[in-house]
Formats: sequence, structure tokens, C-alpha cells
Amino acid sequence: MSSASFKEALDLALELSADERAALAHDLLASLDGPADADAAQAWEAEITRRLDELEGGQAKTIDADEALRRIDKNLSRRR
Repeated sequence: MSSASFKEALDLALELSADERAALAHDLLASLDGPADADAAQAWEAEITRRLDELEGGQAKTIDADEALRRIDKNLSRRR
């Protein structure tokens, strides 16, 4: 694509509404991804089921969001 074509496409895109620009940006970014992993949905379903089973069976426990964020901050500060 030439610079003129790019500039023209950009000018047209900037005339869109905010929602339309957001949708366009999403679609453009998605186009940079590789093909979807055909097994990903099944793998996520299995992982979700496993985690729910652990919670319901008492093998895992939850913590509140503030505690989770505190732990994340602590771990990140150790890496710096």
C-alpha cells in the first residue's frame, strides 16, 4: 500500500464514530493474530471444569481481589 493510500484509509477511518473506530481497531488487531487454535475452546472448557471441581471438592480455596493484587505486587517487586 502506498503512503497516499494509507493516508486516505486513515482519513476515512477518522471520520467514523468512536464506536466504529473501536470496532475497526479491534478487527485490524485481530487480523494480526494467527489462525485460531481449534483445540483452545475445548482445552479452556476442561480447565474451567477442573478448577470448579477443585473448588467444590475443597482442594482449592479462594482469596479476595485485594489480597490477590497485594500478592502480585509483592512478587513483581521481588523481580525488579
